[in-house]
Amino acid sequence: MSIKTRFLLSYVGVIIIAITLLLAAVFLFSFAIAGDVKAIEHFYKKSYVQKPLTTVEENAFLDLKLLAKKSPQQLLDLEQLEQINAPSIEIVVRKDHQIVYSTQKEHKQLLLQSLPSFEATNINSRDTIMINRAFYTYVKFDFYFPDQTEGSIFVLREVSSHAEVTRELLPILLGILFVLFMMIIGFLNYLVSRSIIKPISALKEGAERIKSGDLDFEIATHSKDEIGQLNRSFEEMRVKLKESIQLQLQYEENRKELISNISHDLKTPMTSIIGYVEGIKDGVANTEEKMDKYLTTIYTKAKDMDVLIDELFLFSKLDLKKIPFQLESINLHQYMHDYVEDASFDFIARDIHLQYLSAGSPLLAMVDRDKLRRVLTNLLSNSEKYMDKPYKQIIISLHERAEDAIIQVTDNGAGIDPVALPYIFDRFYRAEPSRNSQTGGSGLGLAIAKQIVVEMGGDIWAKSELAKGTSIFISLKKAEEKVNHHEKNSAN
Repeated sequence: MSIKTRFLLSYVGVIIIAITLLLAAVFLFSFAIAGDVKAIEHFYKKSYVQKPLTTVEENAFLDLKLLAKKSPQQLLDLEQLEQINAPSIEIVVRKDHQIVYSTQKEHKQLLLQSLPSFEATNINSRDTIMINRAFYTYVKFDFYFPDQTEGSIFVLREVSSHAEVTRELLPILLGILFVLFMMIIGFLNYLVSRSIIKPISALKEGAERIKSGDLDFEIATHSKDEIGQLNRSFEEMRVKLKESIQLQLQYEENRKELISNISHDLKTPMTSIIGYVEGIKDGVANTEEKMDKYLTTIYTKAKDMDVLIDELFLFSKLDLKKIPFQLESINLHQYMHDYVEDASFDFIARDIHLQYLSAGSPLLAMVDRDKLRRVLTNLLSNSEKYMDKPYKQIIISLHERAEDAIIQVTDNGAGIDPVALPYIFDRFYRAEPSRNSQTGGSGLGLAIAKQIVVEMGGDIWAKSELAKGTSIFISLKKAEEKVNHHEKNSAN
């Protein structure tokens, strides 16, 4: 429920309650002033003992009482009673257990049931009774007819049983209504303000904690209104900010590690170059053979530095997403066949057997041709460095799955320690701790391969067994529509 709706309902509720209480106050005033509001049911009943009658009613009662004392037989004369009766007076005459006269003729049976019994002493002569769900106050006089049968006369007046209560408790009732009104208004205000102030207080506390650098907390919210949406947005901001700071710290650690690794990898060949150059300057290379050896070493170290700088530059551009990728649908089977055929000549010269295995059916995938070639070159180069067997073999195979194609590069080299296996795709990580560039490389080859594969929407992982070899797997997204189209063309 929105805050606007909540406030609207609160105000409507206050107005309705105020109007209801106002009507109740008017109702009470009407009782207090008139004392004659009819048709009120199921409320507190209060007897009207010694309730004074009007002048007309008193006169009629006195006339009836005089007849009862002197000529009770005349009370059986209907004409006589009609002369005493008046439009505003209700008279009842009872003889023994029968109503011989009643102004309200339709209530005779009810009157017989409701009127009090005969009392010769006439002590309780005034009271209130209920007839046909209405309250009546009465005054009565009991006597004996000449035949010694019991007789009673009644003068009735319809009244409200609430008038007396209202008159007696009017100040207290008004005070109760006022206090009740204030309590209801205060309670509604508390409910509305609590649903707004409490979440805002939580936001304020969260902002203070963020300002002090504390991001390890959570702002929980269950409401779906605007304040709840604000709290959720604030919590999302806190999570993003925490992730950003953690990422920044990670970047800082990576930067320090990168600088350290670059410094080490550049310093090692640079130290060698400086040493050999000083040897030449000092005349240590005093023969043509030594001079050739020194210059060859300097050239090799400089070339290694150039390769390292190129790889650093490529990795940096990949990491910053500065290299564009031209993804296209290619026949991966034909592409791999051509690549292995071209690369096999160089590997044969180094006594390495390179083999390609595939089912032979066309398999289209979305790749960047040049970038995939760089990945395969890095993988083959990495496999070659760890060959330790007389018969050196690298097998490249192609497999198809439901949604992607898998390129598998398997060698029979030394394998990778299970402890090091999860980290081989991290930059500058070398399973060989000496960081010898002749065996360990720059530590960027597999990291560059992973960056390229991920940018093409694929994934890369490795499996290895010590002394048996290593398998690198590359998954690439298939070009489904084009595969189907190609299959249709092949079928035709």
